[in-house]
Amino acid sequence: MTRRRAARIERSAILGVFVALALCDCSRGASPERSSPVVRVAAAADLTVAFQEIGRSFERRSGQRVEFTFGSTGLLSRQVREGAPFDVFAAAQASFVDELVARGACDGSTRALYARGRIAVWSKRGRVAPATTLRALADPRFRRVAIANPEHAPYGRAARQALEGAGVWSAIEGRLVYGDNVRHALQFAETGNVEAAIVALSLVVGDRENPWFLLDEASHRPIDQALAVCVRGGNREGGLAFARFVNGPDGRAVMRRFGLVLPGESQVLPP
Repeated sequence: MTRRRAARIERSAILGVFVALALCDCSRGASPERSSPVVRVAAAADLTVAFQEIGRSFERRSGQRVEFTFGSTGLLSRQVREGAPFDVFAAAQASFVDELVARGACDGSTRALYARGRIAVWSKRGRVAPATTLRALADPRFRRVAIANPEHAPYGRAARQALEGAGVWSAIEGRLVYGDNVRHALQFAETGNVEAAIVALSLVVGDRENPWFLLDEASHRPIDQALAVCVRGGNREGGLAFARFVNGPDGRAVMRRFGLVLPGESQVLPP
């Protein structure tokens, strides 16, 4: 055998080892992210910041990776109903979970209330003199006001109820800008496209730079929020673990910090 041919054989053998290692399952030494299935969570937009923090904590403790899809509860509910492979559905209104349980798309034994939401009025600092009451939104300086679309977003419905209760809905209806969800409504105000937005407390409770105020719970019907494990997801055990984590000690500590409290839990006061 020539030296050149021997070198070629040696290189081929080494390459074969690398290919075998690449194709090998090697599950014993794999990281949790690779060896564990992903937990896919469909969650209401008001949970964006809180659930991202909870997701990181859950991943550290469980070794399972979480993928979130945030959006309007009504639109996410339709996706679950039509067979989207989510493992958990966290709605901004419990009735959406109840409907999916009745249709067999979610497991009723896993249904759990996880928060009673609150709404707030937020403005970008320096944009206009901020409102301190809902009635102030009828002032001409608020040329546009954003809310989530009441047709499919529970926080949008609550905003409409509050405006109607304050007697200003008819005065500002023509100036309303509808976001696809409550996070989208806040983005309208953050970018200066509207002068104020009625949004979820959970999205602004940590804001010390811009003016906002919390609305009285009595100004709208309760925003009771619930979650459940989905039937068509590919990781039921992971879904159950995440759902339990949200209402466990670590999850509740995060939720309370964002104003997402259960009845009887202490409310987070505005700064």
